[in-house]
Amino acid sequence: MNLRLGVLVSGSGSNLQSIIDASEKGFIKSKVCVVISNIPGVYALERAKKHNIPAIVINHKYFKTREDFDRAIVNKLREYNTDLVIMAGFLRIITNVLLDAYPMKIMNIHPALLPSFPGLHVQKKALEYGCKFAGCTVHFADSGVDTGPIIIQGVVPILDNDTEETLSKRILSVEHKIYPQAIKLYEENRLKIIGRRVIVDPPLSPEESIFLTNPMIEK
Repeated sequence: MNLRLGVLVSGSGSNLQSIIDASEKGFIKSKVCVVISNIPGVYALERAKKHNIPAIVINHKYFKTREDFDRAIVNKLREYNTDLVIMAGFLRIITNVLLDAYPMKIMNIHPALLPSFPGLHVQKKALEYGCKFAGCTVHFADSGVDTGPIIIQGVVPILDNDTEETLSKRILSVEHKIYPQAIKLYEENRLKIIGRRVIVDPPLSPEESIFLTNPMIEK
């Protein structure tokens, strides 16, 4: 399927860039048709403009309720005939207004191995907890906070000398690989949702599943 992607952002947009790059290189057939930010002036908007993608600000501060804000988001997504919604650093808790408009058609990425460490400051939490591995998760959005069905995960080692910054950087590099991969699986119609499980059919090849195994720690 050649999908039209609507990407929701709140920050610099590095995951947005990875998706644009994957599209332009032909790794995914889908195209980003619109980028929407709830915060004016973020660099993600500039990334979109550089690739001639409509970059739109819908400031959440101008709406009385989350539902009103999400309704404005839905209207704009529909205006651009969006097939799949991609949350890429979108720092808003979405409501049923958006979820009902795009049921199981909203993806989110989270910088932890869910269900561990939902919410914010997750790299700090992983370090404080003493985890030996961390990573990131692409999942379908639902009404909870980082609770939707898991599509794909990537794993990175936590080194003894890691800081929140170094661990975040290592995780981010993997985010840029697994998010386009999740979109590719969706556009190939390979994702089957059974209860809370997302089954990939046909299964991931060894090349596709490289980030699903514990990585070697480089010396």
